[in-house]
Amino acid sequence: MKIAVSIPDPVFEAAERLAESRAIPRSQLYAEALQAYLAEHGPGFVTEKLDAVYAGLPSELDQGFQRAQADLVDDEAW
Repeated sequence: MKIAVSIPDPVFEAAERLAESRAIPRSQLYAEALQAYLAEHGPGFVTEKLDAVYAGLPSELDQGFQRAQADLVDDEAW
């Protein structure tokens, strides 16, 4: 798909140099850059980071909390 975007001249010039040094078309460079950005900042980014943070931690509640929670639920009228 063709699109038109405005970017600062220094960014464009740096991208031109990088595309030339890699011997790839400008469009490919921009597509790769956008894919990398989306992979890092896309919808799954926060979930992946939280999964990594909590991966080593126990997922069950403390037994005291479990009992307190069960006691509260037992009193509820469903």
